Amino acid sequence: MKNRTLKLILAAVILIGMQTFAQEAQPIPEVEALLKKMTLEEKIGQLNLLTPGGGVATGSVVSKNVEEKIKAGNVGGLFGVTGPDKIRQAQEIAVKNTRLGIPLLIGSDIIHGYKTTFPIPLGLSSSWDMELIEKTAQIAAKEATADGINWNFSPMVDIARDPRWGRISEGAGEDPYLGSAIAKAMVTGYQQEDLTEENTMISTVKHFALYGAAEGGRDYNTTDMSRVKMFNEYLPPYKAAIDAGAESVMSSFNDVDGVPASGNKWLLTHLLREQWGFEGFVVSDYTSVNEMIAHGLGDLQAVSALSINAGLDMDMVGEGFLTTLKKSVDEGKVSEATITNACRRILEAKYKLGLFDDPYKYSDSKRPERDILTAANKEIARDAARKSFVLLKNENKTLPLDKTAKIALIGPLANNKNNMLGTWAPTGDPQLSTPIFEGLKNVAPNAEISYTKGANISNDTAYAKKINVFGPRIEISEATPETLLEEALQNAETADVVVAVVGEATEMSGESSSRTDITIPESQKTLIQELVKIGKPVVLVLMSGRPLDITEELALPVSILQVWHPGIQAGNAVADVLFGDYNPSGKLTASWPQNVGQIPVYHSMKTTGRPAPSAEFLKFKSQYLDTPNAPALAFGYGLSYTTFEYSNLKLSSKSIGQNEDVTVMVDVTNTGAYDGTEVVQLYIHDVVRSITPPMRTLKGFQKVSLKQGETKTVELTLKAEDLKFYNGSLEFISEPGEFEVFVGGDSNASLKETFILN
Repeated sequence: MKNRTLKLILAAVILIGMQTFAQEAQPIPEVEALLKKMTLEEKIGQLNLLTPGGGVATGSVVSKNVEEKIKAGNVGGLFGVTGPDKIRQAQEIAVKNTRLGIPLLIGSDIIHGYKTTFPIPLGLSSSWDMELIEKTAQIAAKEATADGINWNFSPMVDIARDPRWGRISEGAGEDPYLGSAIAKAMVTGYQQEDLTEENTMISTVKHFALYGAAEGGRDYNTTDMSRVKMFNEYLPPYKAAIDAGAESVMSSFNDVDGVPASGNKWLLTHLLREQWGFEGFVVSDYTSVNEMIAHGLGDLQAVSALSINAGLDMDMVGEGFLTTLKKSVDEGKVSEATITNACRRILEAKYKLGLFDDPYKYSDSKRPERDILTAANKEIARDAARKSFVLLKNENKTLPLDKTAKIALIGPLANNKNNMLGTWAPTGDPQLSTPIFEGLKNVAPNAEISYTKGANISNDTAYAKKINVFGPRIEISEATPETLLEEALQNAETADVVVAVVGEATEMSGESSSRTDITIPESQKTLIQELVKIGKPVVLVLMSGRPLDITEELALPVSILQVWHPGIQAGNAVADVLFGDYNPSGKLTASWPQNVGQIPVYHSMKTTGRPAPSAEFLKFKSQYLDTPNAPALAFGYGLSYTTFEYSNLKLSSKSIGQNEDVTVMVDVTNTGAYDGTEVVQLYIHDVVRSITPPMRTLKGFQKVSLKQGETKTVELTLKAEDLKFYNGSLEFISEPGEFEVFVGGDSNASLKETFILN
């Protein structure tokens, strides 16, 4: 035991030493020279991030006297400011009116596109298309930099397994393997290979860490989990983003092991810098430093000192660093060396962007017209949207629709521009979006389409007031609910097919939008139930920013196409899929529960000592009295207009060594009547190991397109790394033994093979 402990200590010392050497061996001479000229106050000023307000969609604090603070050298960066002219003005103040002329970082929340808005991230993740996701990030960077922004507060890579949490909409769902792939794709898309290029920007990984596991699904709430769960299930996407070269990290609102993330030294220094080798800078979330006062960690001076000593480099909006750090240095609570290191990281980011060479490189007034909202960008947005859609049910093969059909288009989201972009699209313009009604007419001009609203998104005026803080997301009609319903039923009576566009308003998910009831609002439920009674085929086009409880709707004789919030090209993309110009290929990246009481439910849950039987109820087993253990819709699930058959699962070897890979081969056949694309998914189960294994973990996937009747042999590689896990001592290892391999179209894949790891 003594020898093992000594080895671990030596390994840690070597790792820390290597990290220190790496940082000292690669100084940036221009930055080091500048640091020598700076006073303590000027260094502290660089650690201050402000917003002048004007449409910033988070928090209640807005910075005051921003121009004066810039002139005083008290600002390192701004956010909430856009446009080449405004950015040039801000940079001129910093460069021409301060002693050292240090330019500003200009940040923004560009979550799923800039002006060309793509589907919400949860929707994009459902495409399982890394090339597409990287391309959307690349376009977002090109548009944002054209408007003066050089620093993006994205991607959000938090693993989320509780759909009550509204911010599940901003991430990639429940799985660390898929989440890691998407994190890498987004960082690469934003930053590309050279940050000095005018169309690239700094990417910020957020929220570090564990924010998606907030207790009760309530935003900003506490998080508590074991280190084993952290390292195996929640930390991998952050690590993948760091490995991809992300230059910035944002701390989260929650606590980790009882210490808020913005002041957590284990998280920001020991893990992020010493273990993972991160060399960029860490920024707080909006006033999260100040909020540690409410957490109970002291006054503003105390929490500011705690944060800077923990490894936080930049304070967003709170100004605690600006107003207290000098005093903390004077009192010996913070060293000047600590402040110098934080300042160094901010200056290095500015150097990497090329701002010292040209502070106005993001102020080209010709770029917005050339690079923003181009026809090519819009076409990619349309493609991204339709690839994100998930066909949940196709009753009697109602879909695709005939382009000459008589269609009753019904629903509060059917002709509604305000809810197409989705949550966290502050840089997009809802009025530029294509609503569903318009899209159907564009794609099927010969169809007879009659629109009626049918219902309000919600009839609850108090609820609507909460939702409508940033715009008219829920509009309550002057007509009575009874009148709206009657008009819709009359419309449906004369149609060949009913298309009902229902679900959540934009701000019913996202930040500060937690829900305990994740069903479709009652006003719309009533509409759906009454439409079904007409007896015509009914297609539900379902919009939401989260998995919903739709067990009642799944039991009805309806088809259901989940379209999330699709972005600026919403209507055209929905029409492409409804009319069969595009065959849906999306797959769910978060399990959909039977009901809210089943949460959390996800595909990689562990078995127990008393596992539930597969069918009948048995007393004293791990199960519910009133609902199955399995979700209503599994992770990886998604239908197509065609069908796929899996066969001939084979492994390249049935026995491998610790550092060897396994090739998994399976035949996939398109057995239906349409060409289509399938997401082939590979899961493993470590049968026996030193800590309890999950039932299944995703370890590979590949999108494959097949013509009618075509068969392809798909090869997926299980790498030696894929068999590793963090054990009880947090060692990343693989253990000899039997592994089961499952391949199929979702996490319930039934084809199975086994191999032995020696």
